Amino acid sequence: MRRCVTAWQRQCDLRTRGSFVPVLACFCLLTSLVTLSCTQAEEPVTSPAISASPAPDVPPPDRDGDDWPQFLGIEGTGVSQETGLLKSWPSDGPPLLWSREVGTGYSAPSVRGNRLVVHHREQDEEIVQCLRADTGDPVWRVAYPSEFRDPYGYNNGPRCSPLLTEDRCYTFGAEGKLLCLDLQTGEQIWMRDTQTDFEVPKGFFGVGATPILEGNKLIVLVGGQPNSGVVAFDATTGETLWQSVGKETWDGADTRVANQPTYEWEGDEMVVSYSSPIGATIHGKRHVLCLMRQGLVSVDPETGKENFHYWFRSRAHESVNAARPVVVGDTIMLSAAYRVGSVLLRVAEDGKSFEEVWSDARNLLTHWSTAIYHDGHYYGFSGRHEQEGSLRCITAESGKVVWETNGWGRGLDALVRGPNDTILDVETKETIPWPFYGRGSAIMVEDKFVVLAERGTLALVEVNAQEWKEISRCSAPQMHYPCWAAPVLSRGRLYLRCEDALICLDLKNPEN
Repeated sequence: MRRCVTAWQRQCDLRTRGSFVPVLACFCLLTSLVTLSCTQAEEPVTSPAISASPAPDVPPPDRDGDDWPQFLGIEGTGVSQETGLLKSWPSDGPPLLWSREVGTGYSAPSVRGNRLVVHHREQDEEIVQCLRADTGDPVWRVAYPSEFRDPYGYNNGPRCSPLLTEDRCYTFGAEGKLLCLDLQTGEQIWMRDTQTDFEVPKGFFGVGATPILEGNKLIVLVGGQPNSGVVAFDATTGETLWQSVGKETWDGADTRVANQPTYEWEGDEMVVSYSSPIGATIHGKRHVLCLMRQGLVSVDPETGKENFHYWFRSRAHESVNAARPVVVGDTIMLSAAYRVGSVLLRVAEDGKSFEEVWSDARNLLTHWSTAIYHDGHYYGFSGRHEQEGSLRCITAESGKVVWETNGWGRGLDALVRGPNDTILDVETKETIPWPFYGRGSAIMVEDKFVVLAERGTLALVEVNAQEWKEISRCSAPQMHYPCWAAPVLSRGRLYLRCEDALICLDLKNPEN
């Protein structure tokens, strides 16, 4: 019987477990009774998924602008290069172009051309659905069974965003189903069941790290034991190309903890990640940076060979790394909640070593939304729980906090509850959007942040390293708690998603 509680876990700060509901302990006990024994599959599965009728023709985009074909946009940083958008919004917000009901899930949609793909869950099926980006009209729909149940009471839908190329759509489901579909028709090209093909211990929240493409290699954080934390698949055929990260990475790793300075591999660790990998060229060398449960690993995308690793995890067992690494020049900024904080690493010219520039356990604790870099500063949402959530600006040079805000900027005595659970401003007596950001998400465009707060408030915020300066805010139509998927912007259209709705707002300035 495999041990769930390792020597490392026993030395964790037990006080951090007190904030979890009893069902978490029950889940840990149950998972300790499970022994996973899987054989390695060499060939992709080609049996068809359930698909709808043939897809209709889709006209080309009716506007200039950029695609948003993967998690956090073209560069994977949450930054858009689009122009000609509204400089401020009316009080009721940007115009609503269309809306649709969707199933559960936390994954943001992706846009390529005039096709938008959203991955969601309806009853006992995961749905990969293609819509027209301009109208929301259905194009094709693919469904397959899912038995995933989140052990912590969150929804049971997929967590990863679709990855779209000119002719392919890749999705990674909550149970580890990796699909490659034809973007035009929805026809299945190949499929891999990673939890069957690799020895994957149970994770906390299902599969949550969106794959990336490096050339013709699909890089996936599978989370398999003993050394299949990261796997490269042939993007054309689905065949396994290499496996990396696990025991060989972390056994004997420096933890920088006094009472256990080196980690001893037990064999039943979660190698899972909820942070999507990112590719980066540093000193002329290509790296794939993967923030695993144990910490950061850089691997060569061609071979999977490790360049370096850095231990970065909470001492609490029930914890995850979820925000993506932020790469600027030869530096990498990591950030996490659960009392971890942030660190800035500088990669050496050899690409095999690094130095720690600064580390701070309290400056920026991003739970799942990735911080954005601009002009010497990082901007991100800090806080493990909603009531702790704040938007912060820290310096890249030292990591010091320049400013922070909960999104309201005034005291609680300036608010009063109105009828039907509305919130009123005491001074104006007017109903206002939910005043606090909570654990929000943001993208940057035209030196402004588009912020989606946890309870559906949508804000336009100036990118300002001196102070928080909000330009406009509104209640996004049909958006409600929890709004945990990052905003998506393509051709002046803003796409927002919560647990049961997908909407499209028009940010294009009519004058342009």
